[in-house]
Amino acid sequence: MATGRVADMKIAFIGLGNMGGGMAANLVKAGHAVRAFDLSEDALARARDNGCQTYTSVREAVEGAEAVVSMLPNGKIVDSVYSADVIGHAPASALLLDCSTIDVDTARKVADAASAAGYEMVDAPVSGGIAAANGGTLTFMVGGSDQAFARAEPILAAMGKAVIHAGASGAGQAAKICNNMILGATMIATCEAFALAEKLGLDLQTFYDISSKASGQSWSMTSYCPVPGVGPASPADNGYQGGFAAALMLKDLKLAIEAAASVGARVPMGTRAGQLYEEFAAAGNGATDFSGIIKAL
Repeated sequence: MATGRVADMKIAFIGLGNMGGGMAANLVKAGHAVRAFDLSEDALARARDNGCQTYTSVREAVEGAEAVVSMLPNGKIVDSVYSADVIGHAPASALLLDCSTIDVDTARKVADAASAAGYEMVDAPVSGGIAAANGGTLTFMVGGSDQAFARAEPILAAMGKAVIHAGASGAGQAAKICNNMILGATMIATCEAFALAEKLGLDLQTFYDISSKASGQSWSMTSYCPVPGVGPASPADNGYQGGFAAALMLKDLKLAIEAAASVGARVPMGTRAGQLYEEFAAAGNGATDFSGIIKAL
Protein backbone atom coordinates (compact mmCIF):
# COMPACT_ATOMS: atom_id res chain seq x y z
CA MET A 1 0.00 0.00 0.00
CA ALA A 2 1.28 3.49 -0.80
CA THR A 3 2.66 5.33 2.21
CA GLY A 4 1.90 8.91 1.15
CA ARG A 5 -1.43 10.67 1.31
CA VAL A 6 -3.46 10.45 -1.88
CA ALA A 7 -3.04 14.18 -2.47
CA ASP A 8 0.69 14.10 -1.74
CA MET A 9 2.23 11.14 -3.56
CA LYS A 10 5.53 10.69 -5.32
CA ILE A 11 4.50 9.67 -8.85
CA ALA A 12 6.80 8.75 -11.72
CA PHE A 13 5.37 9.70 -15.12
CA ILE A 14 6.86 8.03 -18.21
CA GLY A 15 5.96 9.49 -21.60
CA LEU A 16 5.28 13.23 -21.92
CA GLY A 17 3.86 13.54 -25.43
CA ASN A 18 0.70 15.36 -26.50
CA MET A 19 -1.36 13.43 -23.97
CA GLY A 20 1.14 12.61 -21.23
CA GLY A 21 2.41 16.17 -20.84
CA GLY A 22 -0.99 17.52 -19.87
CA MET A 23 -1.76 14.54 -17.67
CA ALA A 24 1.48 14.95 -15.71
CA ALA A 25 0.77 18.67 -15.27
CA ASN A 26 -2.64 17.86 -13.77
CA LEU A 27 -1.05 15.49 -11.25
CA VAL A 28 1.19 18.38 -10.16
CA LYS A 29 -1.88 20.63 -9.83
CA ALA A 30 -3.45 17.97 -7.60
CA GLY A 31 -0.52 18.23 -5.22
CA HIS A 32 1.57 15.26 -6.28
CA ALA A 33 5.37 15.30 -6.66
CA VAL A 34 5.79 14.18 -10.28
CA ARG A 35 9.08 12.59 -11.40
CA ALA A 36 8.95 12.84 -15.19
CA PHE A 37 10.84 11.14 -18.01
CA ASP A 38 10.69 11.36 -21.79
CA LEU A 39 13.18 10.89 -24.61
CA SER A 40 12.37 14.40 -25.89
CA GLU A 41 14.25 17.31 -24.34
CA ASP A 42 11.45 19.66 -25.42
CA ALA A 43 8.91 17.51 -23.58
CA LEU A 44 11.09 17.50 -20.48
CA ALA A 45 11.42 21.28 -20.62
CA ARG A 46 7.63 21.67 -20.80
CA ALA A 47 7.28 19.26 -17.88
CA ARG A 48 9.66 21.37 -15.79
CA ASP A 49 7.66 24.47 -16.68
CA ASN A 50 4.59 22.64 -15.37
CA GLY A 51 6.20 21.83 -12.04
CA CYS A 52 7.55 18.33 -12.64
CA GLN A 53 10.98 17.12 -11.62
CA THR A 54 12.69 15.59 -14.66
CA TYR A 55 15.13 12.72 -14.91
CA THR A 56 17.50 11.32 -17.52
CA SER A 57 16.27 7.71 -17.35
CA VAL A 58 13.19 5.70 -16.46
CA ARG A 59 15.06 3.96 -13.66
CA GLU A 60 15.93 7.28 -12.04
CA ALA A 61 12.35 8.52 -12.34
CA VAL A 62 10.81 5.43 -10.71
CA GLU A 63 13.28 5.26 -7.83
CA GLY A 64 11.33 5.65 -4.60
CA ALA A 65 8.04 6.28 -6.44
CA GLU A 66 4.73 5.35 -4.83
CA ALA A 67 3.05 5.07 -8.25
CA VAL A 68 4.27 4.86 -11.84
CA VAL A 69 2.09 6.21 -14.66
CA SER A 70 3.01 5.60 -18.31
CA MET A 71 1.65 7.01 -21.57
CA LEU A 72 3.60 5.35 -24.39
CA PRO A 73 3.13 4.88 -28.16
CA ASN A 74 2.60 1.11 -28.49
CA GLY A 75 2.62 -2.28 -26.82
CA LYS A 76 6.18 -3.15 -27.76
CA ILE A 77 7.51 -0.05 -26.01
CA VAL A 78 5.26 -0.60 -22.98
CA ASP A 79 6.54 -4.17 -22.63
CA SER A 80 10.15 -3.06 -23.01
CA VAL A 81 9.94 -0.15 -20.55
CA TYR A 82 8.22 -2.16 -17.83
CA SER A 83 10.33 -5.29 -18.19
CA ALA A 84 13.67 -3.46 -18.42
CA ASP A 85 13.25 -0.31 -16.33
CA VAL A 86 10.17 -0.37 -14.08
CA ILE A 87 9.66 -3.88 -12.71
CA GLY A 88 12.41 -4.55 -10.21
CA HIS A 89 13.48 -0.89 -10.11
CA ALA A 90 10.39 0.86 -8.70
CA PRO A 91 9.61 -0.13 -5.10
CA ALA A 92 7.48 -3.29 -5.01
CA SER A 93 4.89 -1.28 -3.05
CA ALA A 94 4.42 1.09 -6.02
CA LEU A 95 1.20 0.93 -8.00
CA LEU A 96 1.75 0.67 -11.77
CA LEU A 97 -0.70 2.41 -14.12
CA ASP A 98 -0.30 2.13 -17.90
CA CYS A 99 -2.50 4.65 -19.71
CA SER A 100 -1.23 3.80 -23.20
CA THR A 101 -3.56 2.28 -25.80
CA ILE A 102 -2.12 -1.15 -26.65
CA ASP A 103 -3.28 -4.66 -27.51
CA VAL A 104 -5.04 -6.70 -24.85
CA ASP A 105 -2.52 -9.56 -24.91
CA THR A 106 0.44 -7.28 -24.19
CA ALA A 107 -1.48 -5.51 -21.41
CA ARG A 108 -2.13 -8.86 -19.76
CA LYS A 109 1.45 -10.03 -20.28
CA VAL A 110 2.91 -6.93 -18.61
CA ALA A 111 0.38 -7.12 -15.76
CA ASP A 112 1.25 -10.79 -15.18
CA ALA A 113 4.97 -9.95 -15.06
CA ALA A 114 4.28 -7.13 -12.62
CA SER A 115 2.16 -9.37 -10.41
CA ALA A 116 4.82 -12.08 -10.39
CA ALA A 117 7.28 -9.48 -9.09
CA GLY A 118 4.90 -8.39 -6.32
CA TYR A 119 3.36 -5.27 -7.91
CA GLU A 120 -0.25 -4.25 -8.39
CA MET A 121 -0.98 -2.90 -11.87
CA VAL A 122 -3.85 -1.52 -13.92
CA ASP A 123 -4.28 -0.83 -17.62
CA ALA A 124 -6.07 2.51 -17.87
CA PRO A 125 -6.36 3.79 -21.46
CA VAL A 126 -8.09 7.12 -21.97
CA SER A 127 -10.74 8.78 -24.09
CA GLY A 128 -11.02 12.51 -24.70
CA GLY A 129 -8.02 13.69 -26.71
CA ILE A 130 -5.44 16.41 -26.13
CA ALA A 131 -7.88 19.09 -24.91
CA ALA A 132 -9.23 16.72 -22.26
CA ALA A 133 -5.72 15.67 -21.25
CA ASN A 134 -4.80 19.32 -20.72
CA GLY A 135 -8.09 20.13 -19.02
CA GLY A 136 -8.17 17.13 -16.72
CA THR A 137 -11.42 15.82 -18.20
CA LEU A 138 -10.35 12.45 -19.60
CA THR A 139 -12.36 9.25 -19.24
CA PHE A 140 -10.34 6.29 -17.97
CA MET A 141 -11.30 2.66 -18.73
CA VAL A 142 -9.51 0.55 -16.14
CA GLY A 143 -8.54 -3.12 -16.10
CA GLY A 144 -7.19 -4.77 -12.95
CA SER A 145 -8.15 -6.23 -9.61
CA ASP A 146 -10.63 -4.52 -7.29
CA GLN A 147 -7.79 -3.64 -4.91
CA ALA A 148 -5.59 -2.20 -7.66
CA PHE A 149 -8.52 -0.18 -9.02
CA ALA A 150 -9.25 1.24 -5.57
CA ARG A 151 -5.66 2.45 -5.33
CA ALA A 152 -5.63 3.78 -8.91
CA GLU A 153 -8.96 5.64 -8.85
CA PRO A 154 -7.88 8.75 -6.88
CA ILE A 155 -4.71 9.11 -8.98
CA LEU A 156 -6.64 8.86 -12.24
CA ALA A 157 -9.39 11.15 -10.93
CA ALA A 158 -6.80 13.95 -10.75
CA MET A 159 -6.51 13.69 -14.53
CA GLY A 160 -10.08 12.93 -15.58
CA LYS A 161 -13.81 13.39 -15.18
CA ALA A 162 -14.67 9.66 -15.16
CA VAL A 163 -12.80 6.58 -13.92
CA ILE A 164 -14.61 3.33 -14.72
CA HIS A 165 -13.56 -0.18 -13.69
CA ALA A 166 -14.02 -2.34 -16.80
CA GLY A 167 -12.91 -5.65 -15.29
CA ALA A 168 -9.76 -7.73 -14.88
CA SER A 169 -6.36 -6.96 -16.45
CA GLY A 170 -6.74 -6.14 -20.15
CA ALA A 171 -10.39 -5.11 -19.82
CA GLY A 172 -9.50 -1.42 -20.01
CA GLN A 173 -7.76 -1.98 -23.34
CA ALA A 174 -10.67 -4.07 -24.61
CA ALA A 175 -13.11 -1.28 -23.75
CA LYS A 176 -10.90 1.35 -25.39
CA ILE A 177 -10.51 -0.41 -28.72
CA CYS A 178 -14.22 -1.26 -28.90
CA ASN A 179 -15.11 2.35 -28.09
CA ASN A 180 -12.77 3.74 -30.71
CA MET A 181 -14.01 1.32 -33.34
CA ILE A 182 -17.45 2.89 -32.81
CA LEU A 183 -15.89 6.36 -33.01
CA GLY A 184 -13.98 5.66 -36.22
CA ALA A 185 -17.01 4.19 -38.00
CA THR A 186 -19.47 6.84 -36.81
CA MET A 187 -17.14 9.68 -37.78
CA ILE A 188 -16.96 8.35 -41.33
CA ALA A 189 -20.76 7.97 -41.46
CA THR A 190 -21.17 11.51 -40.09
CA CYS A 191 -18.77 12.88 -42.72
CA GLU A 192 -20.57 11.00 -45.48
CA ALA A 193 -23.92 12.40 -44.35
CA PHE A 194 -22.69 16.01 -44.32
CA ALA A 195 -21.11 15.55 -47.77
CA LEU A 196 -24.33 14.09 -49.12
CA ALA A 197 -26.46 16.79 -47.48
CA GLU A 198 -24.37 19.47 -49.16
CA LYS A 199 -24.66 17.83 -52.58
CA LEU A 200 -28.43 17.59 -52.08
CA GLY A 201 -28.55 21.35 -51.50
CA LEU A 202 -29.11 21.36 -47.73
CA ASP A 203 -27.65 24.13 -45.62
CA LEU A 204 -25.16 22.35 -43.36
CA GLN A 205 -26.05 24.30 -40.22
CA THR A 206 -29.70 23.48 -40.83
CA PHE A 207 -28.87 19.81 -41.35
CA TYR A 208 -26.88 19.86 -38.09
CA ASP A 209 -29.78 21.48 -36.26
CA ILE A 210 -32.07 18.69 -37.47
CA SER A 211 -29.86 15.63 -37.19
CA SER A 212 -28.31 16.60 -33.84
CA LYS A 213 -31.83 16.44 -32.38
CA ALA A 214 -32.96 13.39 -34.35
CA SER A 215 -32.01 9.73 -34.64
CA GLY A 216 -28.78 10.54 -36.50
CA GLN A 217 -27.30 12.20 -33.41
CA SER A 218 -23.90 10.93 -32.25
CA TRP A 219 -20.84 12.23 -30.39
CA SER A 220 -19.10 12.64 -33.75
CA MET A 221 -21.76 15.13 -34.75
CA THR A 222 -22.69 17.02 -31.59
CA SER A 223 -19.33 17.13 -29.78
CA TYR A 224 -16.82 16.87 -32.65
CA CYS A 225 -18.58 18.07 -35.77
CA PRO A 226 -16.35 17.58 -38.86
CA VAL A 227 -17.72 20.70 -40.61
CA PRO A 228 -16.06 24.09 -39.90
CA GLY A 229 -18.34 26.62 -38.26
CA VAL A 230 -21.03 24.09 -37.40
CA GLY A 231 -21.67 22.85 -33.86
CA PRO A 232 -19.31 23.38 -30.90
CA ALA A 233 -15.69 24.33 -31.59
CA SER A 234 -13.71 21.35 -32.88
CA PRO A 235 -10.51 20.69 -34.85
CA ALA A 236 -12.53 21.32 -38.02
CA ASP A 237 -12.46 25.00 -37.00
CA ASN A 238 -8.65 24.88 -36.83
CA GLY A 239 -7.84 23.38 -40.20
CA TYR A 240 -8.25 19.87 -38.76
CA GLN A 241 -5.20 20.30 -36.57
CA GLY A 242 -4.98 19.23 -32.94
CA GLY A 243 -7.38 16.76 -31.43
CA PHE A 244 -6.87 13.08 -32.36
CA ALA A 245 -4.57 12.36 -35.30
CA ALA A 246 -5.79 10.10 -38.09
CA ALA A 247 -2.69 7.92 -37.61
CA LEU A 248 -3.76 7.27 -34.01
CA MET A 249 -7.30 6.41 -35.08
CA LEU A 250 -5.82 4.00 -37.60
CA LYS A 251 -3.68 2.44 -34.87
CA ASP A 252 -6.75 1.89 -32.66
CA LEU A 253 -8.79 0.46 -35.52
CA LYS A 254 -5.99 -1.98 -36.34
CA LEU A 255 -5.92 -3.07 -32.69
CA ALA A 256 -9.68 -3.65 -32.80
CA ILE A 257 -9.48 -5.59 -36.07
CA GLU A 258 -6.63 -7.75 -34.74
CA ALA A 259 -8.52 -8.38 -31.50
CA ALA A 260 -11.63 -9.35 -33.45
CA ALA A 261 -9.62 -11.85 -35.51
CA SER A 262 -8.15 -13.37 -32.34
CA VAL A 263 -11.61 -14.18 -30.93
CA GLY A 264 -13.47 -14.90 -34.18
CA ALA A 265 -15.65 -11.77 -34.13
CA ARG A 266 -16.96 -10.22 -37.35
CA VAL A 267 -16.42 -6.46 -37.58
CA PRO A 268 -17.21 -5.46 -41.18
CA MET A 269 -17.88 -1.79 -40.36
CA GLY A 270 -14.76 -1.54 -38.22
CA THR A 271 -12.73 -3.23 -40.94
CA ARG A 272 -13.97 -0.84 -43.63
CA ALA A 273 -13.30 2.14 -41.37
CA GLY A 274 -9.74 0.87 -40.93
CA GLN A 275 -9.29 0.61 -44.69
CA LEU A 276 -10.53 4.16 -45.24
CA TYR A 277 -8.30 5.61 -42.51
CA GLU A 278 -5.35 3.67 -43.90
CA GLU A 279 -5.94 5.27 -47.30
CA PHE A 280 -6.35 8.70 -45.70
CA ALA A 281 -3.14 8.39 -43.67
CA ALA A 282 -1.19 6.99 -46.63
CA ALA A 283 -2.16 10.08 -48.65
CA GLY A 284 -0.14 12.23 -46.24
CA ASN A 285 -2.85 12.93 -43.68
CA GLY A 286 -1.55 10.94 -40.73
CA ALA A 287 -1.07 14.05 -38.60
CA THR A 288 -4.45 15.52 -39.61
CA ASP A 289 -7.27 15.22 -37.09
CA PHE A 290 -9.33 12.11 -37.79
CA SER A 291 -12.41 14.21 -38.54
CA GLY A 292 -10.48 15.57 -41.52
CA ILE A 293 -11.39 12.42 -43.42
CA ILE A 294 -14.40 14.45 -44.59
CA LYS A 295 -11.99 16.02 -47.10
CA ALA A 296 -11.55 12.61 -48.75
CA LEU A 297 -15.32 12.13 -49.08
